[in-house]
Amino acid sequence: MQQHAADLTRSAEEHWGRLLALLAAELRDFDLAEDCLAEAFAVAVSSWSTGRPVNPPAWLLTVARNAARDQLRRSATLRRKLPLLLVDAPGVAAQPGPEESMSQEAGIPDERLRLVCTCCHPALSTEAAIALTLRLVLGLSTAQIARLFVLPEATMAARLTRAKKKIRAAGIPYRVPASEDLLARTARICRVAYLLFTEGYAATDGPDLVRTALADEAIRLARIVKALVPDDAEVSALLALMLLQHARREARTEGGELVLLPDQDRRRWMHDEVAEGLQLLSDRTGPSGGFALQAAIAAQHMSAGSAGETDWARIAALYQQLEQLTGSAVVRLNRAVAVAEAEGAHAGLAVLQGCDDRLSGHHLLAATRAELLRRLGRVGSAREEYLRALALVGTDPERRFLERQLARLDEHIDLPDRGIQSPTSAAVPEVI
Repeated sequence: MQQHAADLTRSAEEHWGRLLALLAAELRDFDLAEDCLAEAFAVAVSSWSTGRPVNPPAWLLTVARNAARDQLRRSATLRRKLPLLLVDAPGVAAQPGPEESMSQEAGIPDERLRLVCTCCHPALSTEAAIALTLRLVLGLSTAQIARLFVLPEATMAARLTRAKKKIRAAGIPYRVPASEDLLARTARICRVAYLLFTEGYAATDGPDLVRTALADEAIRLARIVKALVPDDAEVSALLALMLLQHARREARTEGGELVLLPDQDRRRWMHDEVAEGLQLLSDRTGPSGGFALQAAIAAQHMSAGSAGETDWARIAALYQQLEQLTGSAVVRLNRAVAVAEAEGAHAGLAVLQGCDDRLSGHHLLAATRAELLRRLGRVGSAREEYLRALALVGTDPERRFLERQLARLDEHIDLPDRGIQSPTSAAVPEVI
């Protein structure tokens, strides 16, 4: 049963965006494509219990196409769209079969990029465009997107529905725009990739800290955009940031348990990805935007020979520049951690003042404050913050880590000042 669930989860993470892009290209109806793909995964719940198919994406695509064909036939109002599903329909280019479609790997990224560009059309608001892309193209749930935007799930669901209706009403084309139009959408596409990477790098909930497939997908998307607009400095910086952060994925957990940055085995870092990320940073030209500043912070961590050699004062200064640029409370939280490492826990706590209103639901604010209070010997206050963090934490590895910290605090076990469980050196969600 566990293997069955794992197969379904892996297939959803790896193939949702690809399959939805193909279906949307055929159907020209986001709602129908999304509903039929969801139905295919629902069928897989029972069908795959006896064994995973040889080609899961082809199986899912076939079931989704069949579901769409059935819905079109049953619905008189949608009957006019039936030719889009027929390979021999007059005036409609023949569509390859599912096995052929999924084997044409070179074309799949272009399909996804067409869908991303459609969702990121300037007729939609920035927030709606990004949210819709995260849902349709990248397969994040409405609840996950709501958490990234710090909004109630019902509010986000309504926003997604309105965005899809506007695409239909405005007749927004399903295509990669011309070069001059693509440049206008690059910033939105980069934010989509960035938020997808954030969910992959530090999952909001579930059994795993890292969702590698999502992070990989974000990096692939950034590579495609960089190939189309190679001179965009922020695109290069975003790709560098992702590579530098993702390079630590194997070292961030051990046996399913969280490993803080100072305790990570640096031999397990992907040093080829580190080298590529650092090279991208050295090659880029132009002013330092948000992605460039974050990448510079990541580079400070990755370039240090050991945790003790980390230049925390420089990192704190970079975070201060980033906070001035973005006004993000999460950036301020990161800066507090860097200041605490450079100047002490008292200084870090001072920076945290004013974060509560905007980060009251963020477990890492409570976790960071708990660690700083512990360092100052304020055990009672630290305990309260650990309990608050435990009530908010989403992933199992982080929960177990906090439980261990709290147990050691209650047992009066001295803990070394070996880092803080915070988003330090992590992607910083701009929407907060």
